[in-house]
Amino acid sequence: MLKEGAKQLSGLEEAVLKNVEACKQLAVMVRTSMGPNGMNKMVINHLERLFVTSDARTIVTELEVAHPAAKILSLSANRQWTEVGDGSGMVIALGGELLNQAEALLHTGLHPSDIIAGYIQAAAKAQEILSGLACETIASPTEADITRVLMPCFAAKNKGMEDLFAPMIAKACTQIMVPGSNDFNVDNVRVNKIVGGSFDMSKLVNGMVIPRTAEGTIKTIQNAKVAVYSVEVESVATENKGTVLIENSDQLLKYNRSEEIAMEAMIKSIVDCGANVIITGSKFSEMAMHYCERHGVMMLKILSKFEIRRVCKTIGATIHAKLGPVAAEDLGTCSSITSETYGDTTVTVFRQDDVKSRISTLLLRGGTRNGLDDLQRSIENSVNCVKMLVTDGRLCAGGGATEIEAARQIYTIGERSPGMEQYAIKKFAEALEVVPRALAENAGQNATEIISAMYAAHEAGEKHTGVNMEGGVHDCATANIVDVLATKLSAVKLAADAAITVLRVDTIIMAKPAGGPKK
Repeated sequence: MLKEGAKQLSGLEEAVLKNVEACKQLAVMVRTSMGPNGMNKMVINHLERLFVTSDARTIVTELEVAHPAAKILSLSANRQWTEVGDGSGMVIALGGELLNQAEALLHTGLHPSDIIAGYIQAAAKAQEILSGLACETIASPTEADITRVLMPCFAAKNKGMEDLFAPMIAKACTQIMVPGSNDFNVDNVRVNKIVGGSFDMSKLVNGMVIPRTAEGTIKTIQNAKVAVYSVEVESVATENKGTVLIENSDQLLKYNRSEEIAMEAMIKSIVDCGANVIITGSKFSEMAMHYCERHGVMMLKILSKFEIRRVCKTIGATIHAKLGPVAAEDLGTCSSITSETYGDTTVTVFRQDDVKSRISTLLLRGGTRNGLDDLQRSIENSVNCVKMLVTDGRLCAGGGATEIEAARQIYTIGERSPGMEQYAIKKFAEALEVVPRALAENAGQNATEIISAMYAAHEAGEKHTGVNMEGGVHDCATANIVDVLATKLSAVKLAADAAITVLRVDTIIMAKPAGGPKK
């Protein structure tokens, strides 16, 4: 039926268990990078670019997972990143552990359809139980609230730097928030990386930073009035073609002079409407630069159309497609525009002093490009965490406390359930232990003892008891180790969906690979 060279694998041994094995390998790879004590992975992608990171999404994306079942798990992690922006590692670790527990049931003779039925019930119950485990709700988060939530979130990726960066990110987020609205655009918190110096030299700019210097000699303007054009600043050519007959040298000089007069008149008309800065998305001609310098106008060239739009958002300007005077309401205003040098990199900084800017920029300094990239990923995670907090202000205890409480309640439900599904429900509860187990193991502690201590505390009614990274267990809500509940809900749902999808497969059919020379 199929072309020669096609492969077909079916049954438990050939398909289901092989799929489970691939997903387990991926989960083990990611699990050791969870939590503040998680280890970094050194990933070299197909282009030989080096990544040193503990971010699960970066690891699976850059590795380009080839196995179809493991790919389902990595796609779920990507989905978590796209929708929530944090918790990708939990999706992979929990998804892999669910399949690991399912493998034990398959070996005892349980049919995959019974396991799937049990997992579906347990996943629905998990959503209900988790929703009831919120330790507090923040309706309209202040800068102090955001800092408190970001401390554990940032420490999970870059432990030791949360005291410096969490307040900085919180301030950047509150600067761009619209009061009374839960609409938060993560794209408005920008990150600019400059190699050189150390991490503690990083700072927050209320405005935009462009990674290039100004044209000409004018590098600083206070109380800037900005005209923005998408066309090049040079003498305007006419639409129609024409021929000019020049009979002697005087006529040639006059013709050139007329171009200069027209250019000067154009620059003067822009200056007369109040502008002292011209930004273009194209280029400045030599003559235009000469007259801009003469009239004291700062010139900036921004070639990226996305950057020029962000600058317009920062200063409140309108882009014009035709060179000429600009109406007062279309001019952008900025407290100061300066070209500043950090190390060997010169950038142009748009600062808004008194006005609330619609864009904040974190100017990161660091010794290596890899370190800066990892720091940027941590900042993106934290900003996405703020987005989820603004949308849904429910918080739950971190440190694995919420997962253990959910596991305890689901296990009790499994004990009371009739039929074969009870085994799968109980295994789902055991799989939830993977989060505190990974946190304890990565901190060099005895995971079995820690989980026993947590279960004992939870049985006694202490619902917020989680792993203490210094050793033992403690009340995570009191210690301000909290997570955004929406992130957990999404991660558990996506992990369960991925595990169920993999278990539903009982046959793998691979068509003959496309033509071309053999490797």
